[in-house]
Amino acid sequence: MNGDSEPDDLARALEAALFAATEPMSVQQLRQYVGDRADITSALERLAGDYAGRGINLVERGGRWHFQTAADMAHMLRREKEEPRRLSRAGMETLAIIAYHEPVSRAEIEAIRGVQVAKGTIDVLMEAGWVRPAGRREVPGRPLIYATTPEFLTHFGLESRRDLPGLEDLRAAGLLDPVDLAMEGAMEGLFEREDDDSALENMGEEA
Repeated sequence: MNGDSEPDDLARALEAALFAATEPMSVQQLRQYVGDRADITSALERLAGDYAGRGINLVERGGRWHFQTAADMAHMLRREKEEPRRLSRAGMETLAIIAYHEPVSRAEIEAIRGVQVAKGTIDVLMEAGWVRPAGRREVPGRPLIYATTPEFLTHFGLESRRDLPGLEDLRAAGLLDPVDLAMEGAMEGLFEREDDDSALENMGEEA
């Protein structure tokens, strides 16, 4: 095998592994198939470029790679009307708080929303695969803290949490209703996670 053919062989091996995978794979997982190669990431990027503009694309979401149907072709594969997953307003607010402030505890979510989180709200988000337990806060009572998952990024088409929209983006897209706009001052904190993180660290927790 000569040096010129080696990159192509690596790309083909990565392509085969990802094609056969049942879920997105990280670079570390791919190493188990193609060996400990320093150029795996660059090979993946080249492969993604090869698939750009085709019926399927190679994409990276939250550090994991997978093939997906091109966005403009997805409608051709739908034989039945898909029933979208519907969340209550409380569920959407809870998911947004977790996404913008993670890791965050139930008490912290309630402090930001100003109301209690109904029993089962976080369970629904975990069943959807969008939220996961992320350990315990090292404060009295050691409450569970929650974070989003790679599936959350994939479902909403985000490469990382840095791609989450800001308040101005949501307003421009018409995603804030009159109630949201009336409460804009209160919601401002929802999108200023960096400033709030330090305050949340010092928040008291119930045992």
